[in-house]
Amino acid sequence: MRFSIFHNLGAPGRLDDYAQVMNEAREFARAADEGGYWSIWYTEHHFGHEGFEITANPVLMGADIAARTSRIRIGQAANIATFWHPLRLAEDIAFLDQASGGRVEVGLGRGLYGREALNLNSLADPRDQEQNRALYEETVEILKKAWSNEFFEHSGQFYTFPEPGVKWNHPMSPATPEYTSDGVITKLAVTPRPFQRPHPPLWQVIDSPRSIVSAAKQGVQGLFWMPPVSALKDRFALYRDTASEASGREYALGEGIGLVRDVFVADTMEQARARFEEAVMTSYQWILHFRGLGNLMEAGEELTPDHRLSYDFLADRNLLVGTPDYVAEKISELRSELNLEHLLLWTTHPGLEHRHAMRSLELFTEKVMPRFTGSGS
Repeated sequence: MRFSIFHNLGAPGRLDDYAQVMNEAREFARAADEGGYWSIWYTEHHFGHEGFEITANPVLMGADIAARTSRIRIGQAANIATFWHPLRLAEDIAFLDQASGGRVEVGLGRGLYGREALNLNSLADPRDQEQNRALYEETVEILKKAWSNEFFEHSGQFYTFPEPGVKWNHPMSPATPEYTSDGVITKLAVTPRPFQRPHPPLWQVIDSPRSIVSAAKQGVQGLFWMPPVSALKDRFALYRDTASEASGREYALGEGIGLVRDVFVADTMEQARARFEEAVMTSYQWILHFRGLGNLMEAGEELTPDHRLSYDFLADRNLLVGTPDYVAEKISELRSELNLEHLLLWTTHPGLEHRHAMRSLELFTEKVMPRFTGSGS
């Protein structure tokens, strides 16, 4: 079983202390690297003056962490592809893959917040879901072309590369049929290309049946977060069945899927809740204002006005918070019910004291992870 870290930097009230927040994130990443975690993932959010989500560029963040670690893989959960110019994203990720020695895992998403989308790329407006999806799909298509070919071209609904009619004439760059015709550029080359060929592994943040089917058909791995085990069963099965049909081979349940869970380990159940409750509730109160409680319903359960967000509501559905024995028991449930292969730990919720986050990671590394890996590495 693989264990990874999901790290959404959040530090309400500490934006003027961002350098120290970064130092804490680096220490957490180094401990994960030394502890044998498979990968560490960073988010993308913008304009977060509230301090809850304060990593604007997961590629830059990943470059910083890659320079301070040796083996842990570097992921983005996710690059919001609809906000980026596709060629800049292709170049930046390829550079990170080269700089890290091929340690990149590419996570992609479509975006949720209107204040981000409308101020970065109005075409990504989440109020127009069909256009947002089309923009996302075309951007991913361009990324794959740019990474997989020495020279490439693209003509789509939103982008045309290269721009038609651009002439090229330089004695040190002879015009060849590979990328020109009659002195006009007909193809482009992204430099550098990724270290991993044809490109780093691709992941998508998924939840709806439509997004699950789309990712599985394309051989893109999936990342889930909120739903309880009972509601994840059908999602995991849909991914397995679609991926098996698309690939022509039988996928195992849980194959190609990573699950993010809110994880905190302490010496007692009471201590775990006391240290973690406020921070994890901050995240859920912030995010569920936009998403609602629907993703937290059990299989067959209908959302009603009586449902209220609380720590106890979450604890029964998707939290892994408690002693090493309790957290290990919950992971065993994920293994037995979902055949889970890859768990991403989200411990660093906004406002959690750094020393408590480090202690939780230490306990998980020493007392939980070895039960599922044999050695903790």
